Amino acid sequence: MVIFFEMLAFLPLSVLHRLGVLLGWIIYLASGRYASRLRENLRHAHPEGGTQLLNTNIAEAGKGVMELPWVWKRPLPEVVASVKQCHGWECIAAAQAQGKGVIMLTPHIGCFEVIALYVAAHQPFTCMYSPPRYQSLDKLMHQGRERGQTKLVAADLGGVRHLLKALKRGEAIGILPDQVPGNGEGEWVPFFGRPAYTMTLIGRLIESSGAPVVMCHSERLANGEGFALHFSALSFDAESSIPQQMNAALEGVIRKHPAQYLWSYNRYKVPRGALPPNVSKDL
Repeated sequence: MVIFFEMLAFLPLSVLHRLGVLLGWIIYLASGRYASRLRENLRHAHPEGGTQLLNTNIAEAGKGVMELPWVWKRPLPEVVASVKQCHGWECIAAAQAQGKGVIMLTPHIGCFEVIALYVAAHQPFTCMYSPPRYQSLDKLMHQGRERGQTKLVAADLGGVRHLLKALKRGEAIGILPDQVPGNGEGEWVPFFGRPAYTMTLIGRLIESSGAPVVMCHSERLANGEGFALHFSALSFDAESSIPQQMNAALEGVIRKHPAQYLWSYNRYKVPRGALPPNVSKDL
């Protein structure tokens, strides 16, 4: 598998994206559970999109899989150069000027893998990730992601400590804000009108460090031409639920590129041991 992965990396990005369209449809047609979840999430969040949005999202999901070998295995300068547009980088500079580090939220839009490599080409960047089950895949993930000034830390208490240390050094950290956290690490708040277990880690990091927050997402350009990155500063009302405000901000970003969001992700699942929404803890 690793050898096949490395062989794919030699193909041009445009070719991999064309193959990705085919792969996206194969996965969609072969997995009933995957297809059902994708349709349901899209139907609820974007009922106006209809069949056209569904078809485009199936293709974009396949592109996301097939571009991984290229992003992880091509020379870092080439991957960084694939970012053809960068909007709002001044938000990063302004946040860094505060001297408290930067909390960067990178949702599952477009090629979110390229964001860390691009940022780490300019400054130290620590990212939280969930180690995969298989050691060979974990090694491949580290080789692909830990390049430039990128450092990976596990999504556990030790990883949180590393994030806080990076912020204290005035560095940037990256978190996937639409990842479902473990039991006790989130709260049920709306996401496109449905209760979604949403991480409270962002609020704790802000409280502990005072670091500013920047939303950043990747847009996959047509015909394998590369990617556009978008950065925007976020501010939160301390008197209101930060997870709820964060989900509202995520919705706004996703609505700009609904076809490239990972709608197949089980965003509304109940973590093991957690009570479903609207169920009292006293029961």
